[in-house]
Amino acid sequence: MENTEFTWKVSVPIWTSGIMSIFAYFLTVRLIPGLKNMFIKANLFGSDMNKRNSDKIPEALGVVSGCVFLITLFIFIPIPFTNYIFENSNFPHNEFVELLAALLSICCMLLLGFADDVLDLRWRHKILLPTIASLPLLMVYYVNFNSTLIIIPKPLRVWFGFSVDLGLIYYIYMGMLAVFCTNAINILAGINGLEVGQSLVIATSIMIFNIIELSGSLWKAHQFSLYFILPYITTSLALFKYNRYPAQVFVGDTFCYLSGMTFAVVGIIGHFSKTTLLFFIPQIINFLYSVPQLFHLVPCPRHRLPKFNKETEKLDPSVTVFKKSELNGVARLIMTVFRSLKLVNWEEDNDGNVKCNNLTLINFVIIMIGPTREEKLTKILLIIQISCSILAFSIRYPLASVFYDVK
Repeated sequence: MENTEFTWKVSVPIWTSGIMSIFAYFLTVRLIPGLKNMFIKANLFGSDMNKRNSDKIPEALGVVSGCVFLITLFIFIPIPFTNYIFENSNFPHNEFVELLAALLSICCMLLLGFADDVLDLRWRHKILLPTIASLPLLMVYYVNFNSTLIIIPKPLRVWFGFSVDLGLIYYIYMGMLAVFCTNAINILAGINGLEVGQSLVIATSIMIFNIIELSGSLWKAHQFSLYFILPYITTSLALFKYNRYPAQVFVGDTFCYLSGMTFAVVGIIGHFSKTTLLFFIPQIINFLYSVPQLFHLVPCPRHRLPKFNKETEKLDPSVTVFKKSELNGVARLIMTVFRSLKLVNWEEDNDGNVKCNNLTLINFVIIMIGPTREEKLTKILLIIQISCSILAFSIRYPLASVFYDVK
């Protein structure tokens, strides 16, 4: 391929996507304040539990940014294929189907996320729905690629060889990736700007990774990823403008589901699902820390948000109260490890009553730094997210040569 043709095929669609994404930002910025009252009239509102006042704040506004994001992508559909139409050359049906399947999966999750905000679905539905929504994506991956071969790290090749074909297990992993991405953002939430903020850091990290890899052999896959990530970043920035402290709107599960599926889509179709997980280090830590409550080994209240102290106007760790006798052997072992590592605040009286902080990364940070204001807490958590992205790039590039045959 000549350099001019390569440049045209890579840069023109990306620049077009970037320009359309800028328009999407300004459209979202105008739509959100105009639609706030409509959501309140539809009883889609709540109050900020971390504030003194109890004003009505519209919920599920992630559906607005999500719709603008999808509309932008719908309008963009012909752009990557324009040259094939004008040149009357072989149309890349496989790439076209990939784009449509990706949009279908994201659109399904936007719909299901909004249904969750309206109907308050149970946890078992939240696990099942992303699995179903990812099926079109996995079918396209099977038809177009069906590559389930993984390269084994050098220290393990003595036992497993150079590569292993995982077969069906790889598809199960990709399906679970969609489930994890959608729910991981959802459980690391509860303070102003955190859901959108962490998603923006992850999306920006993916964008930087895509730009770096455009010069590689898989440039088409990373170009495809940028088509989704650019409008996602700009529409999310517009949403962040109204969701950051003090929040004027709540994003709802709609935004978390949309974000998670978008990241899963670009990771699967872009062939960098393992790298995508590297950008989820804080979410993985939060999930592992939350496992005792998520699987009800330890009593889990409906809301695990930090507790607002009206006297100091700071956030304290929220707690769960239970009888020690309620814990089974596995739960006792896990909590003993947590206590020995000083990962929890554990108070126990002579009658066996236990008061323990809710197991979230947010509460853990408060334990480490002490009661703090909500705005400062969000900034600290986002700094952690950014630091983990820097660590992810270090693992992906400088440290990769230790485990793989890369230069």
